[in-house]
Amino acid sequence: MKQKLTIAKADIKENELILGIEDGSVSNLKAMEQILADSDNLSFVYIADNNDDYTYISLPDSIWPDLKKAYDGNLPVYVTDAQGERLELEGFHEELGDLIENIKGNSNYGEEMVIKVESIF
Repeated sequence: MKQKLTIAKADIKENELILGIEDGSVSNLKAMEQILADSDNLSFVYIADNNDDYTYISLPDSIWPDLKKAYDGNLPVYVTDAQGERLELEGFHEELGDLIENIKGNSNYGEEMVIKVESIF
């Protein structure tokens, strides 16, 4: 079964965007440099590899304003867990930029997702 980690908080500290997960661990995860859209849950999903299986890191719309700041400032993006482990989301800006451009004006993602993306990004 695929593991899903949900980002609960976002903070910009020392020119980095730090995303904190609710439960779980980022230990042993490898960044896959791929972001998908989850229109049903109004979130982006960054894919990480966990020993030949995938872990989905859900980036809900509640943190999108912080993602926008990091995107505009080209800040590195990290996910942290309660144990203090960090995972850099490599390729984040390129992938997010491509996905945003694909979503804008594209009704295939659903009206609510398009409106939300266009209003923030």
